[in-house]
Amino acid sequence: MEANGPKEEDNRRQVIPGPTNPMVTPLLSDLYQFSMAYAYWKAGKNNERAVFDLYFRKNPFGGEYTIFAGLEECIRFIANFKFKEEEIAFIQASLPKTCEDGFYDYLRGIDCSDVEVYAVSEGSVVFPKVVQLLETSFLNLINYASLVTTNAARHRSVAGKSKILLEFGLRRAQGPDGGIGASKYSYLGGFDATSNVEAGRLFGIPVRGTHSHAFVSSFMSPDEIMEKSLQTRDGSSTCEDFVSLRSHVLRGIFGETNQSELAAFTSYALAFPNNFLALVDTYDVMRSGIPNFCAVALALNDLGYKAIGIRLDSGDLAYLSCESRKFFRTIEKEFGVPDFGKMGITASNDLNEETLDALNKQGHEVDSFGIGTYLVTCYAQAALGCVFKLVEINNQPRIKLSEDVSKVSIPCKKRCYRLYGKEGYPLVDIMTGENEPPPKVAERILCRHPFNESKRAYVVPQRVEELLKCFWPGSPDKPREELPPLKMIRNRCSNQLEQMRPDHVRRLNPTPYKVSVSAKLYDFIHFLWLNEAPVGELQ
Repeated sequence: MEANGPKEEDNRRQVIPGPTNPMVTPLLSDLYQFSMAYAYWKAGKNNERAVFDLYFRKNPFGGEYTIFAGLEECIRFIANFKFKEEEIAFIQASLPKTCEDGFYDYLRGIDCSDVEVYAVSEGSVVFPKVVQLLETSFLNLINYASLVTTNAARHRSVAGKSKILLEFGLRRAQGPDGGIGASKYSYLGGFDATSNVEAGRLFGIPVRGTHSHAFVSSFMSPDEIMEKSLQTRDGSSTCEDFVSLRSHVLRGIFGETNQSELAAFTSYALAFPNNFLALVDTYDVMRSGIPNFCAVALALNDLGYKAIGIRLDSGDLAYLSCESRKFFRTIEKEFGVPDFGKMGITASNDLNEETLDALNKQGHEVDSFGIGTYLVTCYAQAALGCVFKLVEINNQPRIKLSEDVSKVSIPCKKRCYRLYGKEGYPLVDIMTGENEPPPKVAERILCRHPFNESKRAYVVPQRVEELLKCFWPGSPDKPREELPPLKMIRNRCSNQLEQMRPDHVRRLNPTPYKVSVSAKLYDFIHFLWLNEAPVGELQ
């Protein structure tokens, strides 16, 4: 990004607020980080310039893509990085007493003003070994965020674009931090709203929710409803006995229903006549819940209001949603109420990616899905597994070797590009050395697997996109990428998934996406590998 006027200057100098979670402080780190920091300081290495890669080795949930998330919180963290005296005192008490006082003076003076952060834009589709960042504390902020966002995106993919997805996971999340983060990153990954009111306040996410079974079972009979009147929607008149407005008509058609449930629905409609959505499975969905809902919905219709719909929280969701839809269509025909047959149906009850897929195969009439436990806990996979590896020190490339090739790091500071083909889909991501010329459109490029000599291919890209951008330049005089609002990041996530070739993002047996290195970087990796690996000796 190049500076080209006052807009960029204002952006560079704006104050970045601190982390959303006040527990994200310089102490949110492992003790060994401070032990190493002291050892670096003691050895006089604390001012050496180092480059680290933050990346993951394998895509989660058996898929072949990941959504990168958590970048904004990382930038908030380093923009406000400064040790407080009580934090330094705790570090001093935690390290051996032999540590010199000068180290703690050093901690008092450091911030992240000269740190540089290059990253893929948040909300981007990424693949193993492609994400690059500095600062080890980022691991905590990125691992869970990217995992939840990817989980949400997978649920969106299975549900389809037309369905409403609601995140209902706060009560099952791993504490308040997990709950807040899950709500934010589920929205980023494609969910439409959350039940989490605090997340709605913090991030501007739409909030949704009606009532629970407890509300329904708290009523015994319609006699408990003291105020029975309801003004018409246009305010022209008042119905003095809303309770009996329609219930007798439906009882004559569908028989007796649970009257305490009817009382609960009536009471809720009196409280929220414009937002009436009822949980209909407390007693019996088809014999009581649906007829009672329809009685109240028709009474609201008589007064100019329109009910929103029902929620199913147990039972055979495919069957019950289809039967409920038939019931609504019967009411529309019997009573001549336009669009009553299109009444909204929401389903919940421990839904996950597999159950959404099963419902699609069975056939259902659900319009909205409320998903909690399996979404926010990432039940199918506990962690993404991001790692943080040194790749350069004082302009000298470094490599981490392993008998497990997947754990060998790719040395030196790099640039990353996404190469697109004729059909507009990404073909391959390629990493190059920092000073290599970038790939060019219509120019034949040799792309190589970092470690497998036989895996290579020529690519003639129709479009080239540079992936790594500077989000923290290490100097207020240098330009940096703007941190976009959450809704823009959410749109980027959706757009990027649409750009991917369908076989790369399909749920079952997806095609692996190719991540490569340039021919020059390939040669350098293996040159450094041979130089650093000890030579065995046979006797």
